[in-house]
Amino acid sequence: MTEEKDRESQTEEPTEKRIADAIDKGNVPMAREATLFGSLVATYAVLTQLGGWLIEELTKTLQTAFTGVGTTRISDREAAASYLLALSRDISLPLLAVMTIIGAGTILASLLQNVPSMSSDRIEPKASRISPLAGWNRLFGRTGLIEFVKAFAKLAIVSIILWVLFQRDLTHFVAALTTAPILLPTMIRELASGTLIPLLILSLILAIADLVLSRLRWRRDLRMTRQEVRDEMKESDGDPFFKSRIRTLARQRNSRRMLDALPQASMVITNPTHYAVALRYQREDGGAPVVIAKGVDHMARKIREIASAHEVPLVENKPLARSLYDQVEIDTQIPPEFYRAVAEIIHYLNNTKRLPQHTRPR
Repeated sequence: MTEEKDRESQTEEPTEKRIADAIDKGNVPMAREATLFGSLVATYAVLTQLGGWLIEELTKTLQTAFTGVGTTRISDREAAASYLLALSRDISLPLLAVMTIIGAGTILASLLQNVPSMSSDRIEPKASRISPLAGWNRLFGRTGLIEFVKAFAKLAIVSIILWVLFQRDLTHFVAALTTAPILLPTMIRELASGTLIPLLILSLILAIADLVLSRLRWRRDLRMTRQEVRDEMKESDGDPFFKSRIRTLARQRNSRRMLDALPQASMVITNPTHYAVALRYQREDGGAPVVIAKGVDHMARKIREIASAHEVPLVENKPLARSLYDQVEIDTQIPPEFYRAVAEIIHYLNNTKRLPQHTRPR
């Protein structure tokens, strides 16, 4: 009941500081279904790519085992130990390769969800983590009930898929009873691969849904009350470090947005090395060209590199580049005093066939 009241009072979206603090403490959204999908993909890769090698190793192991059945005396400790050691050696190498690949797939699926970070807060001992009452609430609370329903639904769906596949491949299972033993590993690999494909599709759907839901649930859990927002604003007003961090985050977002828009630019006017201003002009939209990106020094070099990679023409015009950088903000049309200079550049690029396709007059 108390938890529901807290949810009702948390009406405000989390601030940048709240999100940054949660990430610093290791509280990041994690989709379990995505890690399961990664392990299934790795398993499928093992069966399809290493299946032949695994069959060869399994055949050698079976040959060793069957050869020693009539010759090894269990009462002879040294002979028995040598026999078991040979079997263990033959079995351990394939198993180690399989477990390593499957483990790598699971770890990679976890790492791709969030930027890896180290946080001691997640491993610090806390009384709440060993509290019987907290454990009871986790198991039988709303979250526990949702997880139980999800697990039961997944089990039911997987059971239905496996039953359908079993009915489909029943003749193959019956044929396996009369198949030569040397052909059984290949048959098992083919049946396992065919079974994994529907499970992979189901796991992919669940992974995508879980990725979305886990992030929505994470942001919901980070919501704040109005009092928490007011308190945080009071704390941050006099904190220059926090203000600097907010400005840094804002600059990073603006830089990413600028660089993402560069492929749609019509031209980049350069200084040529210290300044760069990217303009976008579409005749059918009407209006003047718009500044979609600008930068100095390192950012200017980055703008030139991306523009060159997407065949956006670079035009050297020192006074124009400096003036546009100083006087025009991003996502703003250039003022009338720059019309003539920019129009001459567009006319020149159009005549030399260097104007991007989306900018050329139709």
